[in-house]
Amino acid sequence: MQVQVHADDSIQGGESLAQWAQAEINAKLARLKDYVVRVEVFLTGVDALKTTGGPGKRCVLETRATGRPPIAVNAEAEKVKDAFSAAMEKLRRAVETDLDKLKDKKGRESVRGVEGDASIQAEEGAA
Repeated sequence: MQVQVHADDSIQGGESLAQWAQAEINAKLARLKDYVVRVEVFLTGVDALKTTGGPGKRCVLETRATGRPPIAVNAEAEKVKDAFSAAMEKLRRAVETDLDKLKDKKGRESVRGVEGDASIQAEEGAA
């Protein structure tokens, strides 16, 4: 699984922050590693919210999965770690929900995940 970390100038940590984020993602998404191809992390400061006493950091996580559309989640908190952790939990749930859509109620492959012509599938079902 490829992990890319992007941070704006207001986020401190550099390479150590990128390594920490990569380790956290690999640990929390370990059982989904065959499904998730890439995760991009975007860390930014939210100065407008700081003056009103609101959250000061935003974390956006975007994942690319095999044969599925990208999934993106975000979270805001006062600290980078808290924003990252909240976004990570949202991402884990979103990816698991997306995986569940690929299976029907009995655990078989669903037609939602099948690439190909629907008319061919209909003909096979009628035969």
